[in-house]
Amino acid sequence: MKAILCWLKLAIFATLGLQIFFVAHIGLMRFIDPPSTAFERSQIWQILRAQGALTWRQEWVEAGQISVNLKRAVMASEDSAFLQHNGVWWDSIEKAWGRNAKAMAKLAQRTEKSGPQAAPPPVKIVGGSTITQQLAKNLFLSGERTLVRKGQEFILTMALEAFLSKQRIMEIYLNHVEWGEGVFGAEAAAHHYFKKSAAKLTPWEAARLSVMLPRPRFFEKRPQSPYLSDRAQTIVIRMNDVVAP
Repeated sequence: MKAILCWLKLAIFATLGLQIFFVAHIGLMRFIDPPSTAFERSQIWQILRAQGALTWRQEWVEAGQISVNLKRAVMASEDSAFLQHNGVWWDSIEKAWGRNAKAMAKLAQRTEKSGPQAAPPPVKIVGGSTITQQLAKNLFLSGERTLVRKGQEFILTMALEAFLSKQRIMEIYLNHVEWGEGVFGAEAAAHHYFKKSAAKLTPWEAARLSVMLPRPRFFEKRPQSPYLSDRAQTIVIRMNDVVAP
Protein backbone atom coordinates (compact mmCIF):
# COMPACT_ATOMS: atom_id res chain seq x y z
CA MET A 1 0.00 0.00 0.00
CA LYS A 2 2.86 2.39 0.86
CA ALA A 3 4.47 1.68 -2.50
CA ILE A 4 1.22 2.53 -4.30
CA LEU A 5 0.87 5.79 -2.37
CA CYS A 6 4.49 6.64 -3.13
CA TRP A 7 3.97 6.10 -6.87
CA LEU A 8 0.73 8.08 -6.72
CA LYS A 9 2.52 11.03 -5.10
CA LEU A 10 5.27 10.86 -7.71
CA ALA A 11 2.66 10.87 -10.48
CA ILE A 12 0.90 13.89 -8.97
CA PHE A 13 4.16 15.83 -8.55
CA ALA A 14 5.23 14.93 -12.10
CA THR A 15 1.88 16.13 -13.47
CA LEU A 16 2.08 19.37 -11.51
CA GLY A 17 5.66 19.88 -12.64
CA LEU A 18 4.61 19.41 -16.26
CA GLN A 19 1.83 21.96 -15.88
CA ILE A 20 4.24 24.48 -14.33
CA PHE A 21 6.63 23.90 -17.24
CA PHE A 22 3.85 24.49 -19.78
CA VAL A 23 2.58 27.63 -18.04
CA ALA A 24 6.10 29.06 -17.73
CA HIS A 25 6.71 28.34 -21.41
CA ILE A 26 3.50 30.12 -22.35
CA GLY A 27 4.38 33.08 -20.12
CA LEU A 28 7.68 33.50 -21.98
CA MET A 29 5.77 33.64 -25.27
CA ARG A 30 4.64 37.13 -24.32
CA PHE A 31 8.19 38.24 -25.10
CA ILE A 32 9.84 35.42 -27.08
CA ASP A 33 8.66 33.99 -30.40
CA PRO A 34 8.44 30.18 -30.18
CA PRO A 35 10.93 28.71 -32.69
CA SER A 36 8.89 25.57 -33.35
CA THR A 37 5.92 23.52 -32.19
CA ALA A 38 5.48 19.87 -31.22
CA PHE A 39 3.47 19.34 -34.40
CA GLU A 40 6.20 20.87 -36.58
CA ARG A 41 8.86 18.70 -34.98
CA SER A 42 6.81 15.58 -35.62
CA GLN A 43 6.33 16.64 -39.25
CA ILE A 44 10.07 17.22 -39.68
CA TRP A 45 10.68 13.65 -38.55
CA GLN A 46 8.02 12.26 -40.89
CA ILE A 47 9.38 14.17 -43.90
CA LEU A 48 12.94 13.02 -43.17
CA ARG A 49 11.81 9.41 -42.88
CA ALA A 50 9.80 9.56 -46.10
CA GLN A 51 12.14 11.62 -48.29
CA GLY A 52 15.55 11.30 -46.67
CA ALA A 53 15.89 15.09 -46.94
CA LEU A 54 14.09 18.03 -45.42
CA THR A 55 12.01 20.32 -47.61
CA TRP A 56 10.89 23.09 -45.30
CA ARG A 57 9.41 26.55 -45.76
CA GLN A 58 8.87 28.83 -42.78
CA GLU A 59 9.65 32.44 -41.92
CA TRP A 60 8.44 34.29 -38.85
CA VAL A 61 6.90 37.69 -39.50
CA GLU A 62 5.42 40.18 -37.06
CA ALA A 63 1.64 40.55 -36.78
CA GLY A 64 1.78 43.84 -38.70
CA GLN A 65 3.38 42.06 -41.66
CA ILE A 66 0.46 39.67 -42.06
CA SER A 67 -2.44 40.96 -44.13
CA VAL A 68 -5.56 41.77 -42.14
CA ASN A 69 -7.36 39.89 -44.92
CA LEU A 70 -5.77 36.65 -43.77
CA LYS A 71 -6.61 37.25 -40.11
CA ARG A 72 -10.24 37.95 -40.97
CA ALA A 73 -10.43 34.99 -43.36
CA VAL A 74 -9.04 32.56 -40.79
CA MET A 75 -11.50 33.82 -38.20
CA ALA A 76 -14.41 33.62 -40.65
CA SER A 77 -13.47 30.07 -41.57
CA GLU A 78 -12.17 28.64 -38.29
CA ASP A 79 -13.38 30.71 -35.34
CA SER A 80 -15.66 33.69 -35.93
CA ALA A 81 -16.11 34.27 -32.17
CA PHE A 82 -12.35 34.40 -31.52
CA LEU A 83 -12.52 37.85 -29.91
CA GLN A 84 -15.54 36.98 -27.76
CA HIS A 85 -14.78 33.59 -26.18
CA ASN A 86 -12.26 32.77 -23.45
CA GLY A 87 -10.55 30.05 -25.46
CA VAL A 88 -13.37 27.52 -25.70
CA TRP A 89 -16.46 28.14 -27.80
CA TRP A 90 -19.01 25.90 -26.11
CA ASP A 91 -21.77 26.59 -28.64
CA SER A 92 -19.49 25.42 -31.45
CA ILE A 93 -18.59 22.23 -29.58
CA GLU A 94 -22.25 21.48 -28.94
CA LYS A 95 -23.10 22.00 -32.61
CA ALA A 96 -20.15 19.81 -33.66
CA TRP A 97 -21.34 17.01 -31.39
CA GLY A 98 -24.80 17.27 -32.92
CA ARG A 99 -23.48 17.14 -36.49
CA ASN A 100 -21.19 14.21 -35.69
CA ALA A 101 -24.05 12.30 -34.05
CA LYS A 102 -26.21 12.78 -37.15
CA ALA A 103 -23.33 11.69 -39.41
CA MET A 104 -22.79 8.53 -37.38
CA ALA A 105 -26.51 7.78 -37.43
CA LYS A 106 -26.59 8.10 -41.22
CA LEU A 107 -23.54 5.85 -41.47
CA ALA A 108 -25.26 3.22 -39.36
CA GLN A 109 -28.33 3.35 -41.60
CA ARG A 110 -26.24 3.01 -44.77
CA THR A 111 -24.26 0.14 -43.28
CA GLU A 112 -27.47 -1.63 -42.29
CA LYS A 113 -28.86 -1.29 -45.83
CA SER A 114 -25.65 -2.34 -47.61
CA GLY A 115 -24.93 -5.26 -45.30
CA PRO A 116 -22.23 -5.89 -42.71
CA GLN A 117 -19.69 -7.12 -45.28
CA ALA A 118 -19.69 -3.91 -47.31
CA ALA A 119 -16.99 -1.35 -46.59
CA PRO A 120 -18.57 1.62 -44.76
CA PRO A 121 -18.29 5.01 -46.50
CA PRO A 122 -16.06 7.60 -44.82
CA VAL A 123 -17.60 9.94 -42.29
CA LYS A 124 -16.33 13.48 -41.86
CA ILE A 125 -15.93 14.18 -38.15
CA VAL A 126 -16.51 17.88 -37.44
CA GLY A 127 -14.51 19.54 -34.69
CA GLY A 128 -15.39 22.49 -32.50
CA SER A 129 -11.89 23.70 -31.68
CA THR A 130 -11.15 27.39 -31.45
CA ILE A 131 -7.99 29.02 -32.78
CA THR A 132 -6.61 29.05 -29.24
CA GLN A 133 -7.30 25.34 -28.80
CA GLN A 134 -5.65 24.56 -32.13
CA LEU A 135 -2.59 26.57 -31.08
CA ALA A 136 -2.43 24.78 -27.72
CA LYS A 137 -2.54 21.40 -29.46
CA ASN A 138 0.07 22.34 -32.08
CA LEU A 139 2.47 23.88 -29.58
CA PHE A 140 2.67 21.08 -27.05
CA LEU A 141 0.59 17.99 -27.78
CA SER A 142 0.45 14.92 -29.98
CA GLY A 143 -2.29 14.21 -32.49
CA GLU A 144 -3.95 11.44 -30.47
CA ARG A 145 -7.57 11.92 -29.43
CA THR A 146 -8.03 10.84 -25.81
CA LEU A 147 -9.81 12.34 -22.81
CA VAL A 148 -6.47 12.91 -21.08
CA ARG A 149 -5.11 14.79 -24.09
CA LYS A 150 -8.28 16.87 -24.39
CA GLY A 151 -8.05 17.71 -20.69
CA GLN A 152 -4.46 18.85 -21.15
CA GLU A 153 -5.50 20.87 -24.20
CA PHE A 154 -8.15 22.63 -22.11
CA ILE A 155 -5.59 23.61 -19.43
CA LEU A 156 -3.16 24.91 -22.06
CA THR A 157 -5.95 26.84 -23.77
CA MET A 158 -6.87 28.58 -20.53
CA ALA A 159 -3.19 29.42 -19.92
CA LEU A 160 -2.78 30.88 -23.42
CA GLU A 161 -5.84 33.09 -22.93
CA ALA A 162 -4.68 34.17 -19.46
CA PHE A 163 -1.11 35.12 -20.39
CA LEU A 164 -1.35 36.23 -24.02
CA SER A 165 -3.44 38.81 -25.84
CA LYS A 166 -5.71 37.80 -28.69
CA GLN A 167 -3.38 39.57 -31.11
CA ARG A 168 -0.40 37.57 -29.81
CA ILE A 169 -2.30 34.27 -29.99
CA MET A 170 -3.24 35.02 -33.59
CA GLU A 171 0.34 36.05 -34.42
CA ILE A 172 1.83 32.80 -33.08
CA TYR A 173 -0.92 30.71 -34.68
CA LEU A 174 -0.47 32.22 -38.15
CA ASN A 175 3.30 31.84 -37.99
CA HIS A 176 3.19 28.14 -37.15
CA VAL A 177 0.03 26.67 -38.65
CA GLU A 178 0.51 24.10 -41.43
CA TRP A 179 -0.36 25.06 -45.03
CA GLY A 180 1.09 22.11 -46.93
CA GLU A 181 3.78 19.47 -46.67
CA GLY A 182 6.69 21.28 -45.04
CA VAL A 183 4.92 24.62 -45.46
CA PHE A 184 4.35 26.40 -42.16
CA GLY A 185 3.26 29.92 -41.39
CA ALA A 186 1.54 32.69 -43.34
CA GLU A 187 4.69 34.04 -45.00
CA ALA A 188 5.77 30.65 -46.34
CA ALA A 189 2.23 29.88 -47.52
CA ALA A 190 1.86 33.22 -49.33
CA HIS A 191 5.13 32.68 -51.21
CA HIS A 192 4.41 29.00 -51.88
CA TYR A 193 0.95 29.51 -53.38
CA PHE A 194 0.91 33.12 -54.62
CA LYS A 195 4.56 34.20 -54.97
CA LYS A 196 4.08 37.20 -52.69
CA SER A 197 4.47 38.20 -49.05
CA ALA A 198 1.76 37.59 -46.45
CA ALA A 199 1.31 41.35 -46.15
CA LYS A 200 0.02 41.58 -49.74
CA LEU A 201 -2.59 38.82 -49.75
CA THR A 202 -5.90 39.83 -51.32
CA PRO A 203 -9.24 38.88 -49.70
CA TRP A 204 -9.75 35.99 -52.15
CA GLU A 205 -6.20 34.66 -51.69
CA ALA A 206 -6.57 34.88 -47.91
CA ALA A 207 -9.93 33.11 -48.06
CA ARG A 208 -8.46 30.33 -50.17
CA LEU A 209 -5.65 29.78 -47.66
CA SER A 210 -8.10 29.73 -44.77
CA VAL A 211 -10.20 27.04 -46.44
CA MET A 212 -7.11 24.84 -46.72
CA LEU A 213 -6.41 24.82 -42.98
CA PRO A 214 -8.35 21.72 -41.90
CA ARG A 215 -6.66 19.59 -44.61
CA PRO A 216 -3.69 21.55 -46.02
CA ARG A 217 -1.76 18.63 -47.53
CA PHE A 218 -4.94 17.30 -49.15
CA PHE A 219 -5.76 20.62 -50.84
CA GLU A 220 -2.14 21.30 -51.74
CA LYS A 221 -2.36 18.32 -54.10
CA ARG A 222 -5.81 19.40 -55.39
CA PRO A 223 -5.50 23.10 -56.25
CA GLN A 224 -8.36 22.86 -58.77
CA SER A 225 -10.81 21.47 -56.22
CA PRO A 226 -14.29 22.97 -56.82
CA TYR A 227 -14.92 22.85 -53.08
CA LEU A 228 -11.84 24.97 -52.44
CA SER A 229 -12.98 27.69 -54.85
CA ASP A 230 -16.63 27.65 -53.80
CA ARG A 231 -15.84 27.71 -50.10
CA ALA A 232 -13.34 30.54 -50.61
CA GLN A 233 -16.09 32.66 -52.17
CA THR A 234 -18.27 32.02 -49.14
CA ILE A 235 -15.48 33.02 -46.77
CA VAL A 236 -14.87 36.26 -48.70
CA ILE A 237 -18.48 37.22 -48.00
CA ARG A 238 -18.26 36.23 -44.31
CA MET A 239 -15.10 38.27 -43.86
CA ASN A 240 -17.20 41.44 -44.01
CA ASP A 241 -18.67 40.54 -40.60
CA VAL A 242 -15.33 39.80 -38.89
CA VAL A 243 -13.05 42.23 -37.06
CA ALA A 244 -9.44 41.08 -36.72
CA PRO A 245 -7.48 41.59 -33.46
